[in-house]
Amino acid sequence: MTDTLAPALPSPQSAAPEVPRNVTAQPLAVALAAFRREFVVVGILSLVVNVLMLVPTLYMLQVYDRVMISQSILTLLGLTFITAFLYGVTALSDITRSRLIVRMGVRLDEVLNRTVFRSTFSRQLRKVGNNPTQAFADLTNIRQYITGPGIFAFFDAPWTPVYVGVMFLLHPWLGITSLVFITIQAVLAWLNHRFTTDANESALDEERELNAFLFTKMRNAEVIESMGMVDSLRRRWWDRQVDSLRAAMHSNDMQHRMLALTKGLQYSKASASLAVGAWLVIRGELSMGSMIAANVLMGRASQPFEMLVGGWRGLTSARLAWERLNTLLLENPEPAGRMSGTRPTGQITLRGLVATAPGRAEPILRGLDIEFPAGQLIGIFGPSGSGKSTLAKCLVGIWPDTQGEVLLDGVPLSQWDRSAIGPHLGYLPQDVELFLGTLAENIARFGDMDSEAVVAAAQTTGVHDMILRLPRGYDNPIGEAGSSLSGGQRQRVALARAIYRSPALIVLDEPNANLDEMGEQALEATLRKLREEGSTVFLITHRPGILRVADQLVLMDNGRIRAAGPRDTVLAQLQTPANAPPGAASPGAVSPGVGNARRPDSPATPGDTPDPSR
Repeated sequence: MTDTLAPALPSPQSAAPEVPRNVTAQPLAVALAAFRREFVVVGILSLVVNVLMLVPTLYMLQVYDRVMISQSILTLLGLTFITAFLYGVTALSDITRSRLIVRMGVRLDEVLNRTVFRSTFSRQLRKVGNNPTQAFADLTNIRQYITGPGIFAFFDAPWTPVYVGVMFLLHPWLGITSLVFITIQAVLAWLNHRFTTDANESALDEERELNAFLFTKMRNAEVIESMGMVDSLRRRWWDRQVDSLRAAMHSNDMQHRMLALTKGLQYSKASASLAVGAWLVIRGELSMGSMIAANVLMGRASQPFEMLVGGWRGLTSARLAWERLNTLLLENPEPAGRMSGTRPTGQITLRGLVATAPGRAEPILRGLDIEFPAGQLIGIFGPSGSGKSTLAKCLVGIWPDTQGEVLLDGVPLSQWDRSAIGPHLGYLPQDVELFLGTLAENIARFGDMDSEAVVAAAQTTGVHDMILRLPRGYDNPIGEAGSSLSGGQRQRVALARAIYRSPALIVLDEPNANLDEMGEQALEATLRKLREEGSTVFLITHRPGILRVADQLVLMDNGRIRAAGPRDTVLAQLQTPANAPPGAASPGAVSPGVGNARRPDSPATPGDTPDPSR
């Protein structure tokens, strides 16, 4: 009965290199380790650039100390041509390392995008965090910093001792002066980190919370406008905006103070270098050319620290993005050892299934043990809050907090490769969600388009004629979240998506909630056809009429299965005089609100009378 399973094969759709797996290392550090060769090349090019940065100094020394004394035009021309050539080599090396860094950033994005995408989806399934796009913004932030000018400060900083050493060769006092100013700049960089990091983090946190607040409210603009909630929400937004502005103002104030101190230090450094050089020239201990060359070297030696101080906000932002992205990848790793195979039969087994939710003391589902054979239509009903929708999510493997197992063809859902098993599962959630694109793309699940299967799914759900009346038919865009369609039309399109290519397992949560009488008749015909095609269908509903097409019925109450078995057996049990309260429904009808029905094989006990108020 169970199909033979084979190990999952790598997806052929992505040509990007896989991230090396190392559970003991930070995921981003492991990803960057794949670019060791590129970093080595950038380091070599930085060596060339920084060595050739000594060329202007040597040129000045030669011009002032040799050409001006010898008055030789040929010497001047020779030095100028050599210097121009070396300037060209410097520019070419600088351009090459910049291009390499940019392309390395793009490749890093290619390496991580699949992992970040899957980890973000895993976090959303667990309902953790309120900004689903933060991880992608963090990845962009890291890439932009790596490809920006700030990264070169780390490659150039190790060459600062070389420039200081040259200044000591020119004169010890020049070397000491450069060390004093570089030390001050290093202290300034530390103070910048000490006093601005917390302010930057606070400002970024406030900005993220504000953006998440706006995102959630703008998604419900119609409800907000219709019920006159705009002013109230604007006041709430402004209260949050004030906090964000205060945090940003404090952060910017600290940043500008540090920049002002850095600029003052730069001016002082240039003047001090000239003053010390002039003093040494007056004393006859230094030539005029060495004095000017020392001034240039002083600026070059401190440039990496100036870049770090000036770009500290970007560095802080990138560091926070790095930490958040690392946390996301560590907390939501890609499961290993998934199984994939041919189409399953659709047999479902629940073993001790318990479902919980954060902030809830009692579990939603309480130890469900039951088996459903393949190819049957199972109706699930019960009072509101009995756990029906939670069970639906467990059946397709998307409820995050569970214990026990849900087995498909005897294999736990967690061991199936979601990409491989996904086409064989159909799911219609209670809150229908369509996506920006065409009708055909939504029905085909944005995968490879099978036009015949798309039309067949639309015809089966009775939405084909409606689609043909649209200006562009199946290629008609539906807008964000299907905003161009009515509630009933969205539900039918989502149902067509769920039954696309007749999946082996289909879970429908309130599929008739927005349907009129004709729509419900079309739904019944759809369910019968799916059963004929061998699909296992779980139908969750509050409207009892649709249950007449079910083979099996399951009555849920307070997270437990109160009755389960063949439809006629369960209906007969619920309608027996011993179990029916005064005024109970007549034979042939069933009330999904019945809450205390027992399993068919359990003996009657006092107190089994259903409570009509539930």
